[in-house]
Amino acid sequence: MGACLGVCSLLSCASCLCGSAPCILCGCCPSSRNSTISRLAFTFLLFLGVLVAIIMLSPGVESQLYKLPWVCEGAPSTLGVQGHVDCGSLLGHRAVYRMCFALAAFFFFFTLLMICVKSSKDPRAAIQNGFWFFKFLLLLGITVGAFYIPDGSFTNVWFYFGVVGSFLFILIQLILLIDFAHSWNQRWLWKAEEYDSRCWYAGLFFFTFLFYGISIAAIALMYNYYTHSEGCVEGKVFISLNLIFCICVSIVAVLPKIQELQPNSGLLQASVITAYTMFITWLALSNIPDEKCNPNLPITNSTSLEPPEIYTTQWWDAPSIVGLIIFFLCTIFISIRSSDNKHVNSLMQTEESPVMLEGQQEQRVEGRAYDNEQDGVSYSYSFFHFCLFLASLYIMMTLTNWYRPNDITRKMVSTWTAVWVKICASWAGLFLYLWTLVAPLLLPNRDFS
Repeated sequence: MGACLGVCSLLSCASCLCGSAPCILCGCCPSSRNSTISRLAFTFLLFLGVLVAIIMLSPGVESQLYKLPWVCEGAPSTLGVQGHVDCGSLLGHRAVYRMCFALAAFFFFFTLLMICVKSSKDPRAAIQNGFWFFKFLLLLGITVGAFYIPDGSFTNVWFYFGVVGSFLFILIQLILLIDFAHSWNQRWLWKAEEYDSRCWYAGLFFFTFLFYGISIAAIALMYNYYTHSEGCVEGKVFISLNLIFCICVSIVAVLPKIQELQPNSGLLQASVITAYTMFITWLALSNIPDEKCNPNLPITNSTSLEPPEIYTTQWWDAPSIVGLIIFFLCTIFISIRSSDNKHVNSLMQTEESPVMLEGQQEQRVEGRAYDNEQDGVSYSYSFFHFCLFLASLYIMMTLTNWYRPNDITRKMVSTWTAVWVKICASWAGLFLYLWTLVAPLLLPNRDFS
């Protein structure tokens, strides 16, 4: 009997490894959509790769490996044992670049593979929602192969891929933020009217003033720490321009014509966008390659006794940590979101939450996970993987603090490229938000409900 149960359990595990997303659920998990579980599973693979990159970037791991004479080249030898591995490629920014390259290649492969999948009846949908063990092996294989890429110009070329991908991911973050703010404002206004309670209005006012207060405090701190009375002209211009632009979009958001066409538009959304713009401005200022105008630049110690291959990339400053937190929140939001905003759904290639039929509801209860995409996918498989592809590039730039590799010194240096990319992303984001406000006014014949 025990042998039979063991065989059955083994067969069950094998079917889960090669089967669909419902096998991932445990017995105590609530019933969920097949599409949601698959997205969360792919997001887990992304987070797993990010965790490995963070471990490889840790200076403690780097120093400990160099103490092992049989591991790293250039380490002190004991008993005549010499290391045969270049730990410089296994650790630091070079390891982050290779790990994130593997993640990006993995998700870009699925981006191409899942183009034009219309429903779960497509054979490729089974690959999207199942075969998780083999997906993990594929990611592991790509990761191992990435560490065999010769140094050469790889890191410099991949840096520019990361810059472009991060720019696009910042815009995706803003789209999600606009969607979240619109949904938040609409939901609380509906509750205020439904329950005839002023508490919901008070809550909206409180958070509006809170976000504007955070933005004003951020502006004051940026002027104080990233500018001086003499010099730092670029920082002053960036902060002042973004301040003016945020005031402009806040005024536009409450204009009578805009309110007439979009009754749910208000200062809450504008305050959230303003706070996010100031955050991006802060990230840009933290990359200015001028020690007088940037207190975040690491101090170079020329008398270091470390081996010549060891260079620590200090990514855990305040801007990078906040950026990492926002990255995690936005990536999870991409995995579980379903919006009622048609304009945002069009931009993010998703559909509204599908209405479950009676037969599907029974399947939902019995199987704990149900296929909600038999008649049509609830999100674009290809675009979802493209978002994770961009997220892989964004986290690579975040962990390396947007520093560019230097082939001569093999160190990471701050450049104006990162500054201009972030500033341009903040301007593009403000323009995108402004477009969501004025589009119904400029194009009255289109449906922006």
